[in-house]
Amino acid sequence: MKQRTRIILYILAAAFVLSLPFYVPSGAMLGDERSLLMDAMPAQDEDNEGDEGAWFTRLLFPTAVAEEAQLALVPLPIDFSPGPAPNPALFKEDGYEDASISLKLETRDEAGVRWRIAWVKIQDPSQIRTATAGKLNSSKTALISSMAAKNNAVIAINTDYMSNDPVKTSYEYRMGEKVRNKPNRKKDLLIIDQHGDFKLFQKSNQQEIDAWLTEGHQIINAFTFGPALVVDGQLIKMESGYGYAGDGKNPRMAIGQLDKLSYVLVLAEGRTKDSEGATHQELADFMAALGCQQAFNFDGGNSATMVYNGGYYQQKSKNNERTQSDMLYFATLVDTAGWQ
Repeated sequence: MKQRTRIILYILAAAFVLSLPFYVPSGAMLGDERSLLMDAMPAQDEDNEGDEGAWFTRLLFPTAVAEEAQLALVPLPIDFSPGPAPNPALFKEDGYEDASISLKLETRDEAGVRWRIAWVKIQDPSQIRTATAGKLNSSKTALISSMAAKNNAVIAINTDYMSNDPVKTSYEYRMGEKVRNKPNRKKDLLIIDQHGDFKLFQKSNQQEIDAWLTEGHQIINAFTFGPALVVDGQLIKMESGYGYAGDGKNPRMAIGQLDKLSYVLVLAEGRTKDSEGATHQELADFMAALGCQQAFNFDGGNSATMVYNGGYYQQKSKNNERTQSDMLYFATLVDTAGWQ
C-alpha cells in the first residue's frame, strides 16, 4: 500500500477515535472499538523503513503505552539482595496484590487447631527468596520480623534454622550458594530449583540428588528438616519417631507447591487457649487437602513464625519471637516507579 494512502487511512481512523466520546456515554474508548481499530490498521510492509503503526499507536494511546513500559517486570538477581519495597497502600487485611504477586490470607479453625494459610502466586521464580541473619556460614540469628523488614518481604516465614546445629549432617543451599552438602539419611530434603519448582527427597543420598541434577536442574535453595508431607501429589503416611516431636500437638510450619509458581504457606498455631497445635500427620493431611503437589514441614514450636506487613499473621509478639538464622520470603517485582 502506498504511504500516502496509508496516511489517509490513519487520519480517518483518528477521526473515528476522536468522535467516540460523543457516542460513548462514559467518554472512554470501548475495548471492542479499540480492537477493531487496531485490526483495521494495515500492516507495515517489510521493505518500508520506520514503524508508522507503532507511532500511530503511541499517538492515540500514550498512557497505555507508558503504563506497559512502566510495569515491565524484571526478574530479581539470584543473590542476597532484597526485593523492591512493596507498595504500602496494597497491603490489606486479607492479602496483597500487584502486577507480579497475588497473596491471599485465610484463617480456619478446625478440630481444635487454628490454621493460618497464605496462598501465593508469583510471576517469576526469583520472587521466592531466602535471607540470612548474618554471613552464610555464621551462627548469627535475628528475628524473622526484622529480616522481613530488611529484605522488603511481602510475606516471610521461618525455615529450618540451619545454624542451630552447624556441624550436623545436612544439605543446605541459600540463593544458589552452598552452605553444606552432606545428605542426611535420616531426614528429608526440600530443594527449590531455578524454575521455582519443589523437589522432595525422602532420606536422600547423593546419588539421587546427582541423578536429578543431570536432568538440568539447578539448586537455588535446599533445606534439611521435614518430614516430607506430600510428594508428587501423594499424601505421605508419617512414620513414628521421625523427630521434632512429630506425634505431639505442637505449633507447625509448612510450605507447599500447588502448581507452577503457585504456593501455600501454612502455620498451625499451638500452645494457646484457642489452638492446641497439630501432629505431623495432621499437618500432612491438611496440606494434601489444600491441593499440594509437594509439601514439606519446617521448624515448628516457637520457631513457627509468619510475618506479614510488619506484624504477625498468628498469635505472637516480639516478646516471644525466637531469633533464627534464616528465613524464606516472597518479594514483589514492582518497584516504586510502578506504584499506582
